[in-house]
Amino acid sequence: MDVIRSPKVYDAVIVGSGAAGGITALVLARSGAKVLMLEAGSFYDTAKESMMLQWPYQAPLRGASSEEKPFGYFDASIGGWQVKGEPYTNAPGTNFQWWRSRMLGGRTNHWGRISLRMGPYDFKPYTRDSLGFDWPITYDDVAPYYDKVEELIGVFGSMENIENAPDGKFQAPPKPRCTELFIQRACKKLNIPCVSSRLSILTKGINGRPACHYCGQCGRGCAVGANFSSPTVLIPPAMHTGNMELITDAMCREILSDTEGRATGVSYIDRKTRQEHQVRGKVIVLCASACESARLMMNSKSARFPNGLGNSSGEVGKALMDTVGSHLTGYFPELGKLPPHNDDGVGGGHLYMPWWNYQKKMPFPRGYHIEFGGSARGMPGPGIFGGSHRHLGGGYGADLKKAYREYYGSFLGFSGRGEMIPNKDCWCEIDNDTVDQWGIPVLKFHWKWDEHEILQARHMQETFKEIIETAGGQVMGGVTPGNNYGIAAGGEIIHEVGTARMGADPRTSVLNQWCQAHDVPNLFVTDGACFASNADKNPTLSIMAIAWRASEHIAERVKRNEL
Repeated sequence: MDVIRSPKVYDAVIVGSGAAGGITALVLARSGAKVLMLEAGSFYDTAKESMMLQWPYQAPLRGASSEEKPFGYFDASIGGWQVKGEPYTNAPGTNFQWWRSRMLGGRTNHWGRISLRMGPYDFKPYTRDSLGFDWPITYDDVAPYYDKVEELIGVFGSMENIENAPDGKFQAPPKPRCTELFIQRACKKLNIPCVSSRLSILTKGINGRPACHYCGQCGRGCAVGANFSSPTVLIPPAMHTGNMELITDAMCREILSDTEGRATGVSYIDRKTRQEHQVRGKVIVLCASACESARLMMNSKSARFPNGLGNSSGEVGKALMDTVGSHLTGYFPELGKLPPHNDDGVGGGHLYMPWWNYQKKMPFPRGYHIEFGGSARGMPGPGIFGGSHRHLGGGYGADLKKAYREYYGSFLGFSGRGEMIPNKDCWCEIDNDTVDQWGIPVLKFHWKWDEHEILQARHMQETFKEIIETAGGQVMGGVTPGNNYGIAAGGEIIHEVGTARMGADPRTSVLNQWCQAHDVPNLFVTDGACFASNADKNPTLSIMAIAWRASEHIAERVKRNEL
């Protein structure tokens, strides 16, 4: 089939519709720029398609997970680690799990909404310990944009005055659950701060969005818009400006460029018709997720850029990072004695533990925070519950039912989320021997945890155990040095960043402080690919703040006709 070339030239073509794409589109469209957004996935309307308030018996296999729905039938996700017809490969000895979301808004539909600011130390980590890279920007540069994002999307939290876990423009937090107060009491004995979580879930209505009604089902996508997602908070107002057009099911293949090295447009495949289209833009902004944006750049080869567009440094795909994650479950007999009560709350923890040793010398660099939770209404997983009949001593009838009801609400899980240092063994490249169903060469991953991260996971496990036992609980299971202290596989936490990192030196980095490619003045990358480091903070809030800052810069340059 012949290529269909659009005659229109947009001020900006944006690839991706998630956290970065939504913010970029909104800021540019409000500035008056004519914007086209390309999304590889299908259209998604949270008001109509969310599966809130449905019971497990209303779903196939009672809502069990599947390859397409790994977090369960009700989860607001389309895609997964394995997407049919869209493979990726791993180098020998590598286990990297790459999550792809194929829907409007991407991962913002089903993420945990944990919205943590990076702190002053997080932007200058190399200065502190000579590891990794410093950002070419500071916390003070980004702080005004954190303010803007928090006020737009709505984030609850408490003012704690912790230097490297900065406070923000918060709504009032929900009251802690009984189980959370129970753990907070143990943390107080251990001098571990246990404070309000910071989640992008409304406790007070704003901009026509109502406050959360505490159904605890945020992962299903919020039909009323009480939590943040790009299709509810960012894309509609961008569309309402009249300056943005949206094309879904657009699988982008490459960024087009001219002989002078400027980006001129994007080639994409219509997933429904398999027809190739080309669209043109004065500015191209990649927001497709860290690895997908790197893939696009590396697949965009020309005589001027034989290693991929904007890749004269050879750094595209390098410095791939994910969050360090490890988990442990505790059994707390005292919790089983609580009377039955509704503890749904928001879809996530009401309390969390920010890193408390950031000024101390530890056996590992950087640090982690702890997320925890459980429910008197939540069933223990099969690995725990499967042996419960023996654990309870057997029996039948009313006594067994009573014992099960107590056992049923007595489990809490603890998850560490820590900073990874970029290393030379973690990167991605184009696998020229494998293409996806659209004929696009796929990514090959290389991955190896460093000793820094393994020691951090060990400390997580030691801390979890200490908290559990201080609270009068029993550790369920456990991890050993043999399995690297339960550290999650690369990619499994779905926080991958850093494949086209910012830097001051074009020889050793891909983007400048404005997320602008050193080599290509009208190419910008505003998603997690731009990260120079990956703090223990979940990256989405920082992605949005950095994208907002970069988008204001783009808007000003477009107005002055400098791009």
